[in-house]
Amino acid sequence: MTVTIRDLRPDARADLEGFARVRHLALPFILFTPESLAHDLVHMHPDAHYRPLVAVVDGEVIGTAQVHMVHESPEPGQGNINVYVDPGHTRRGAGRLLLRAAEEHLAAHGARKLFSWVLDEPGSRAFAERHGYRASRSAHFLRLDLAGGALPPLQDPPPGVEVRRGSDFADDPRPLFALDAETAADEPSDVDTEFTDYEAWLEETWRHPLFSAELTSVAVVDGRPVAFSAARTDGGRRYGTVMTGTARAFRGRGLAKLAKNDSLHRARAAGCTEAFTGNDAGNRPMIAINKWFGYEICGTEVRHVRELG
Repeated sequence: MTVTIRDLRPDARADLEGFARVRHLALPFILFTPESLAHDLVHMHPDAHYRPLVAVVDGEVIGTAQVHMVHESPEPGQGNINVYVDPGHTRRGAGRLLLRAAEEHLAAHGARKLFSWVLDEPGSRAFAERHGYRASRSAHFLRLDLAGGALPPLQDPPPGVEVRRGSDFADDPRPLFALDAETAADEPSDVDTEFTDYEAWLEETWRHPLFSAELTSVAVVDGRPVAFSAARTDGGRRYGTVMTGTARAFRGRGLAKLAKNDSLHRARAAGCTEAFTGNDAGNRPMIAINKWFGYEICGTEVRHVRELG
């Protein structure tokens, strides 16, 4: 059977559902829906040159690739490629064809260095190495049982600190943008990140269909957000924190833990039964916080890098 590589069709429900299905099979720890994919297609920054690809056999999506330039970095010429194939359709050439099409697209837009997250299992790592990618840093997926597990009790904020919901900033989310930008810049990564475009952040983060301002918790001092835990949900029982951090001047006071605990308690009260998050393997402060909450590692990816000659 012939494998065909083509662009994902944003107006085709079968494409969106097929893409989401393959992603869920490969990465059940990440919240991903047809609606979130459709939103990304429309609202991803034009400088990202975002191009989701699908591998199709007899009309069925069996593989996917998320492909884009790293437009938030001060260093030009960096691209991202994440390829996943339905585990029931491996060894048919879909991954190789997707990777080739993705690399050609990014090279045409000036990419000189390519980054790819690869599942930490022998077949996936061998595939990356055969195609010229070398292993770099690792990241873990973590899961917490909200239905059957026990959360730490809620604690009163320290003097001068108030815990609020993200939705309290609906009229003016810019202070949350500033906090997100500061904390993201300090995350361990192969790629430096600078959030400078507020309008792009509104579309890609604040108005994203998975983002839950109601379950996002924010620690506030003198009216200023100083720590937060940003939440997403898939509209069902799955909840994830996609960013938890503290402004530099307020670190070491337990405020990120305070915000995350508040968000987890409200997620459970809202009917969520599973909590997911991710950690760079070198981010010791967040690893310690998540261990304190009872999260357990449920998967690992290794970032791979390829320099284009």
